[in-house]
Amino acid sequence: MGIGAGIFLLAVGGILAFGVSDRISGVDLTVVGYILMGAGALGLILVVLLNSQRTRSSHTTVVEERRDPRDPRY
Repeated sequence: MGIGAGIFLLAVGGILAFGVSDRISGVDLTVVGYILMGAGALGLILVVLLNSQRTRSSHTTVVEERRDPRDPRY
């Protein structure tokens, strides 16, 4: 999940929790909205933590060159 998906879940959850007054039998849209908002917030927190961890790490690239002594160019 990326930042965009987390924001999307927060927005849809907020709309369902605070903006929708319709009724669906067997489904409480307010609770579904709160669940989606919680999932979006948790996703955003995880993305920020993982991205900050990624920026603190360092990567080293080692290039090894092999030469064939039988090649006339060398």
